[in-house]
Amino acid sequence: MASDAAELSGYNKIDFTIDENSTVLKAVQRFVAHNIGCLVTVNSRGDLTGIISERDCITKVELLDRTNEIKIKEIYTPKEKLITAKPDESVEHCMEKMLASDIRHLPLVKCNKLLGMVSIKDLVKTTVQEKEETIRVLTNLTLGKGSYAI
Repeated sequence: MASDAAELSGYNKIDFTIDENSTVLKAVQRFVAHNIGCLVTVNSRGDLTGIISERDCITKVELLDRTNEIKIKEIYTPKEKLITAKPDESVEHCMEKMLASDIRHLPLVKCNKLLGMVSIKDLVKTTVQEKEETIRVLTNLTLGKGSYAI
């Protein structure tokens, strides 16, 4: 499940939200401080309004020619275009969404509330872990150890 991948990531304690009226510089500082690649934007009421990524900063900031004062809401991807996942969605379904949309991060949302974030790296780690467990069980069965071997 997507929530399992988020737990495995080690980034599950980070607040992935940022006020849409903050500056892009503030977002970049958060990216660097937490070693993350995107943040979900919120308005003054805490409602989800979109997402800002490192890619948004790199590709859009220079075009505006006002580097120090650009507000996040000037360059973010708005909520209408935001691709999200529910915590109980399968890892495979999340990967399909990311590949189809050419994105690297999926906010985990339930009842319009942000629960966490999952990256393509988190999904790959989860998939590898699942495959390793399958190999272990099959190897034990082949060796006659049964499926309960440790």
